[in-house]
Amino acid sequence: MTIEPAALEALQSLIIGFAFAGLLASAFELFTTQRADFRLLQAGGLFAVASVPVVVFSAPFLIVRNTVRGRRIEGRPFMFVMLASMIASVWSIACGRIVLDLLHMLGS
Repeated sequence: MTIEPAALEALQSLIIGFAFAGLLASAFELFTTQRADFRLLQAGGLFAVASVPVVVFSAPFLIVRNTVRGRRIEGRPFMFVMLASMIASVWSIACGRIVLDLLHMLGS
């Protein structure tokens, strides 16, 4: 059984994307002492503009965290959890691809 190079690249992007999202959200929480969330964009002003990259790149982590929490607390249906996980995975692949491309450019 062999894995196609494109599938391996997608898997690598998925893993790097989720890892980077978790790292970024955790670092944000560490340095600002407030929880990374989509509500950061509602703050308005310069803080909202500055938090756009944080929210965009940590979105896969935020989606999964909110979905798991919603499933546990509110009892959201399984199909909702599955759909949210799929969205987070696709977003993670896109973010992971960007991170890998940036690392490749910096390494060259």
